[in-house]
Amino acid sequence: MNNAVLYEKKDGVATVTLNRPDRLNAVNDEIRAGLKEKLDDAAKDDEVKVIIVTGAGRGFCAGADMDGLAATSQGETQGSQIEAEERDYAVNGVKGFEGGFSYFPTVPKPIIAAINGPAAGVGFIMALYADIRFAKEGAVFSSAFSKRGLIAEWGVGWILPRLVGIARANDILFSSRKFTATEAEQMGIVNKTFSEAEFDNAVFEYAKDLAKNVSPRSLRIMKEQIYNAQGETINENLDSSMQAMLDSFESEDFKEGVAHFVEKREAKFTGK
Repeated sequence: MNNAVLYEKKDGVATVTLNRPDRLNAVNDEIRAGLKEKLDDAAKDDEVKVIIVTGAGRGFCAGADMDGLAATSQGETQGSQIEAEERDYAVNGVKGFEGGFSYFPTVPKPIIAAINGPAAGVGFIMALYADIRFAKEGAVFSSAFSKRGLIAEWGVGWILPRLVGIARANDILFSSRKFTATEAEQMGIVNKTFSEAEFDNAVFEYAKDLAKNVSPRSLRIMKEQIYNAQGETINENLDSSMQAMLDSFESEDFKEGVAHFVEKREAKFTGK
């Protein structure tokens, strides 16, 4: 059993926790494999509507494990020794996001990054590929790559400029400087920053509200639309969104969405 990543389910929300607190949840083979498996478990669980990814202890993810990087720098590694289970992983209709942690958009449920502490290197990238990002006051961010003689890994050169613009992306990647959660919010990297006292509850309540009050089908389709739109022309997007709207009219969730509003009651969405 892989205990490097923990899984908890409550009120329609799955919380997936990186569990190497003594190493600030630095990524090794166990983390990489366990995270993919637990996200797939959540994707396939009909009771789960929303996924939170966070870190145990005082960090979100400090990047790649330095022991592994040291071995790589000496030419000693022979590739990953622990791989994610071979299984039919649940995917949505998002195209072109594979490898590293860029696969998060292909998980057919919203992923919220609860950034409770340092997010650096691949930990920074992991946060960027989440659908929504919340940070705790005191969290620190850094790309770190240029200070390790590395480059803009795993598509960060594609996604970061889309969040902050080219000039700010250049600054973050070239300098590898550390910046605070407050600055990250100002730049658009995180949606909102919460105090330490309110962080855990605020993130969970947001996720629970999504799980309870909105259509899982709408969330799934919107996620596909948003990421696929990054490779579409406006005309292609208009065509695909029109078809998606027509398909929605035939869905159970559309009928329920209208009915619960008219009848002034809580929604009972099925995701169909």
